[in-house]
Order: sequence, then C-alpha cells, then structure tokens
Amino acid sequence: MTVYWLKSFFFLAILTLSLPALAAAPTQTSRQIDCNGGTYSYLLYIPDSGASKQPLPAIMILHGAGGHAENFIENWKAFSRKENVAIIAPELPRKLEFEAVAPAVFRCVLSDAGHLAQLDGQRIYLFGHSMGGYLAYDGAMFDSDIFAAVAVHAMGIEEQYFGIVKKAARKTPIAIYIGDRDPYVPLAGVRKTRDLLQREGFPVQYQELKGHDHNYSALADQINADAWKFFRQQVLPLPRAAN
Repeated sequence: MTVYWLKSFFFLAILTLSLPALAAAPTQTSRQIDCNGGTYSYLLYIPDSGASKQPLPAIMILHGAGGHAENFIENWKAFSRKENVAIIAPELPRKLEFEAVAPAVFRCVLSDAGHLAQLDGQRIYLFGHSMGGYLAYDGAMFDSDIFAAVAVHAMGIEEQYFGIVKKAARKTPIAIYIGDRDPYVPLAGVRKTRDLLQREGFPVQYQELKGHDHNYSALADQINADAWKFFRQQVLPLPRAAN
C-alpha cells in the first residue's frame, strides 16, 4: 500500500470500528480536545434513532464568522433526526492562523467523535457557510482522504489561493450554493471558483439561489436537503493497494 492510503485505512478503521455508545450518551455532547498545540471544542449531535448498530454517516458543519457551533447546529437537528445522520460542529476560532491548522484539527475532531459514536468512515461529509465555507474548501483539498464530499454556502476561493486545488490527493466532489443577492460575497468570484474546480477535474454541483442573500438560516432546510442529496451519492473509496 502507498503511505497515503495506508494512513487513510487506519483512520477509516478508527471511525468505523469504534464501539458505539449511543444508547447511553445524551443526544448532544460537548467535547474539548487538544490538537496540534491548541485546545478546541466541538458539539456532537446524534439523532434519536442513532442507537442502531449500523455505522452512521456524519456531516461536519462549519459556522460563519461571528457565529458559534451551538447556534449553527440548530439548523441541522431536524435534518439529523429525519435522515439519521450524525452532526459534528466544531467551534471555529476567528483567527487567521487557524486556517493553517484547520485540516489537522478536523482530523482530531473526527477521531475523537469516532470514540463516542459508531461513524461510517466512508460517509463523512463537510459543510461550510461563509468563513466556514472558506475552511471547507481547505478540507476538500487537504483532507480529501477523509471527506467523501464537501458543500459550501456563500463563499468562493480567493484568486490568490487558487493554487490549493493542486494540493488535493483526490478530486473531492463539491457542491456550491450562492445567493444572487449576497452583499458580502461577489457572485463573479464564486463563478470563477466553480470554473476553476471544473477545469481541474473536480465534480461540481453549482446553484445560484434567486433572490437569496448571505443569510444561510433563511434557506437552511432547503440547502441542507439539497446538500444531502448530493452527499449521499458520494462514498469515500476504500484504500487501494499499490501495484
């Protein structure tokens, strides 16, 4: 096996084979972890029907600037119960230096969550809004062996960072949602991101939402449902042996 896929294999095993603790755990759990020299917190939400012995798909959700995991996760609870999907919501520091360590922190969070719930390592997804969307693009590139697919609302990749698409070991499928009335994120820039990803061979689903602005919560149910349709078609490939 290549080193890349060998590491991926062990990470998938941790997530998939962790002992389930769903029956005894509360519906929502707050956790704090040490990772990469820092301390980070996240919320893990398990649906009521999650007591099943079957591994659960999971979506890591990344809030925007000025938001918090506790508020952002409220947009996903009804969806979680309906679709039987675990939701993982990290609390994101609003610091520029966090971007450099974010991919490693996402791995730490998923590893910790895998000890609390039985997660399906082939069906871990990433959703980001605004600032969280910016970090979700990083996750698509630097954690392409962890996230089966990524969805972004109200954010593109800034042109000076277009080079990150070359860092992806795998062409992560990406869904992009942008309102045509967003006052903070230029529509032209998000279109350039779409075009860049398509040129580089990434599977892209792109939607411009008519009359929509930057307010994710206003269309959360619609966006979440559509993102899930996209996500559930994507499964992370199993590690492959080298020839």
